[in-house]
Amino acid sequence: MPLLRNGALSDDEWQRVADDAASLPAGAAVIVSFTRFRAERETLLARNAPMGVLLKNIDPVEELGPDGARFALIALEFPKFSDGRAYSQARLLRERYGFTGELRATGQVLPDQLHHMRRCGFDAFELAKGEPLEAWRRALHTFTAVYQPTGDGRIPVSALRRRLFAAAAD
Repeated sequence: MPLLRNGALSDDEWQRVADDAASLPAGAAVIVSFTRFRAERETLLARNAPMGVLLKNIDPVEELGPDGARFALIALEFPKFSDGRAYSQARLLRERYGFTGELRATGQVLPDQLHHMRRCGFDAFELAKGEPLEAWRRALHTFTAVYQPTGDGRIPVSALRRRLFAAAAD
């Protein structure tokens, strides 16, 4: 699948490994399911290669615990574009648990959701095959102001207004 990473089309060096695969490719950057990670935690964390984990939107991110920081990539699944639980997972990973690796949106992701996904902490997006890249490029620059606070550090319009009024009153 095409991958949009940090605003540009990118090659995906990560390999997804099925739960029933007998072994992992040696030295390769792999993504395993959360189910497989829980079952083979010690073995997987002992690997000397980049590790990623795929969480379904029903998987509790708090169960990653201190292991979350050991992943270079966490992929969060959107099974339907109208199911927003992965937004909450992303914010928890970034804001509460301090995850600094790649946070990837997979599944039913749409260009219309890009702005909010980025504000929640996503920095990579798996695009459906044949998805027009131009729609995603336009979505990167659709909004210049924000209204809700998030962990991305952007100042909401309400706070900017208060600053402006306070400066005018001085």
